[in-house]
Amino acid sequence: MSIWNLLADLSWLISAVIAVWLVFDWLKTDRSYSEQQLTSSREGEIEAVSEKHKV
Repeated sequence: MSIWNLLADLSWLISAVIAVWLVFDWLKTDRSYSEQQLTSSREGEIEAVSEKHKV
């Protein structure tokens, strides 16, 4: 087995691990927080209140 085949297999393995981690994190986040909480723009509201615009 050449080094290039080994690197290709390793990159596929790393990609698969990242994909599994993304799905796991997605499910964990989905169970921990409500849809309303995840789609709220609380930070945007805080920034809008704190900024003073002079025209």
